[in-house]
Amino acid sequence: MTTRVGGRSLAVSWIIGVLCAAVVGALLWLSLPAGPGLLVVVGHLLDGTVPG
Repeated sequence: MTTRVGGRSLAVSWIIGVLCAAVVGALLWLSLPAGPGLLVVVGHLLDGTVPG
């Protein structure tokens, strides 16, 4: 069960929720090219901490 807040439209909240999810998805899509570089940096940071 959910609690309804007075003055809030269910349709508008759905539209805003979908738009927010789209913005988060677009930011993740734009950040994908940074993945390999980030893995290299993390690898170099962890190089000195792993024994062996």
